[in-house]
Amino acid sequence: MSRPRSPLLGFLRRRLLQVVPVVLGIALLNFLILQLAPGDVVDVLAGEAGAATPEYMARLRASFGLDQPVYLQLAHYLWNVATLNLGFSYRQNMPVFTLIMDRLPATLLLMALAMGFALVLGVALGVVSALRVQRWQDNAISLVVLVAYAMPTFWLGLMAIVLFSARLGWLPSGGMTDIGAAYTGLAHVLDVARHAVLPALTLATFYLAVYAKLVRTAMLELYGADFIRTARAKGAGEARITLFHALRNALLPLVTMLGYQVASLLSGAVLVESVFGWPGLGRLAFESILARDFNLLLGILLLSSILVTLINIAVDVVYAMLDPRVQLRHAGGRA
Repeated sequence: MSRPRSPLLGFLRRRLLQVVPVVLGIALLNFLILQLAPGDVVDVLAGEAGAATPEYMARLRASFGLDQPVYLQLAHYLWNVATLNLGFSYRQNMPVFTLIMDRLPATLLLMALAMGFALVLGVALGVVSALRVQRWQDNAISLVVLVAYAMPTFWLGLMAIVLFSARLGWLPSGGMTDIGAAYTGLAHVLDVARHAVLPALTLATFYLAVYAKLVRTAMLELYGADFIRTARAKGAGEARITLFHALRNALLPLVTMLGYQVASLLSGAVLVESVFGWPGLGRLAFESILARDFNLLLGILLLSSILVTLINIAVDVVYAMLDPRVQLRHAGGRA
């Protein structure tokens, strides 16, 4: 007698099969768009050298494979993607995969901290605002949310450096660690945490405002729902109603938006990492654009798209866990 298949395994299998054509399509689109950009890595290397003859530049392009027709370069790139080979960075003189893996942990740490700050503070502000609707607490939180939503990320980062680093001296202004200190163990963890506070909070500010507004709106709608009135009629306390009835259901649209905002979180990391000198993928992508290192940039874009896709799959699973009415076989098709 065969054992019944797990709905989770079936869902993951279907979604992972859908990832393959999506990733290939993104790789193709990225390659074609970058072909429209003027210049290449040879132009940058020639400019840094001060002078280079046309013959020397032609030899460089031939050694890098840049003298081939676009369709041959595209075929070579797609073959590399299919064989999990991201190519070689001629500017950095290192394999693209090695460069990305060196920077990926820093970006994942920054994203996780920023999303953690945004979720905790945004949910807390949204709950307080809903419980104190039309009171001074609600008005104050609404003002803070409006300012946080409208404030440019790069300007907020610069002002945070001026205030907390230059003026008060509480936190470091850039980097991920204090290189001269050479900390190890717990001291190293604390050093990274100190350096991460400002960039993570800067990146989290916009999303904090979005989540606070979303939670407030959802909870105000839920307070008038039939199951809330039923819970009150059964004698449930307001704390239980807020935490176990209203808040749990208010988190459903929040989880959905979280999946959609992963891509914008990655793009926001480019600005934040550049402002704070954080050694992550965003800063590496910015450097690769300046250096016309398209192999490296294509690798970053490809792995970023894979990361976003996998996180969206994880969000679907979490959504189904929060809402028992949603079955995993249908979760991938929800709005």
